[in-house]
Amino acid sequence: MTTPVVETTNLKKTYMLGKVPVNALQGVNLKVEKGDFLAILGPSGSGKSTLLNMIGALDKPTEGKVFIEGVDVSTLNDNELADLRREIGFVFQFFNLIPRLTAKGNVELTMAIPGLGKSERRKRAEEVLETVGLKERVNHKPAELSGGERQRVAIARALANNAKFLLMDEPTGNIDSKTASGIIELVKGLNKEKDVTIIIVTHDQHIASQAKRTVQMLDGLIIKEEVN
Repeated sequence: MTTPVVETTNLKKTYMLGKVPVNALQGVNLKVEKGDFLAILGPSGSGKSTLLNMIGALDKPTEGKVFIEGVDVSTLNDNELADLRREIGFVFQFFNLIPRLTAKGNVELTMAIPGLGKSERRKRAEEVLETVGLKERVNHKPAELSGGERQRVAIARALANNAKFLLMDEPTGNIDSKTASGIIELVKGLNKEKDVTIIIVTHDQHIASQAKRTVQMLDGLIIKEEVN
């Protein structure tokens, strides 16, 4: 039996809003296997972004556990957590690209593969940019790219470190619907052809329907799970 890429057990998170406790997660149990394509769907305030932060080791739960490839995240020290985060491919709604760097430069900058020299980094950056359909745009800066192309650069950057999985937070929320369809087709292709494990957080039912599996969240709980 293979170890899940991600597993959460009885995951709870309570924030204090002044003196008022807010239960963002109320006992979430979730497994994501290698090669899965999971969409986490829910309205604002349902807990999906909080769950994403827990899975990405960006925040700590109040109760419960997060396991990444069988490793209990709560047992890791700060340096080990930083190393783990570098092994997760984050893709956000806002592209977070550095304006003065080219597409290739943005991808190269975040590479953290030990022993990879400068020329190898450049080659790797070009390879992943070609994978996302930007072979002819590697030397363009963000201002010279469309919104969809910028998001493809962000996806290439996330792939560059041989990520354990891609964690995508509303990746189509800042682009038009036609461009968004292209991004989702790209993500589906990465999952199918490259066996990239993908977790995508969205409020868009159509985008969620493109995944292999969907979980619906409401009030900090998973209320429904479907295989698409």
